[in-house]
Amino acid sequence: MSHFSNIKTQIRNLVSLEAALTDLGIEWKSGPREVRGYQGQTRRAEVVIEQENNYDIGFSWNGQEYELVADLQYWQQAWSVDGFLNRVTQRYAFQTVMRETAKQGFQVAEEQKNQDGSIRLVVQRWSA
Repeated sequence: MSHFSNIKTQIRNLVSLEAALTDLGIEWKSGPREVRGYQGQTRRAEVVIEQENNYDIGFSWNGQEYELVADLQYWQQAWSVDGFLNRVTQRYAFQTVMRETAKQGFQVAEEQKNQDGSIRLVVQRWSA
């Protein structure tokens, strides 16, 4: 019987996911790699976060999005699972916006971090 949990996300871009984890100061390894779980069980993932207790966290592509894969009984992060996913998702959204606006020739004119944790971005593009 598997102890792994798969939690759906809205994360679809691997580069933005990796940048989000880096922004949060989370050490990760690029895959595909094995996520270690209970009694030597493993799952394959494109991004793996190793924990000191030898039970990993991973993000695995399910064909539509990257799911969080982990044995939640052995969760060993500074934040709860929900807190972790909320932070990763926010930074992922930020990274995605930054990448897409840069592709379209925009630059960040202003970035403001609000007290509620949200981020306000003002982007601009110069036209000739």
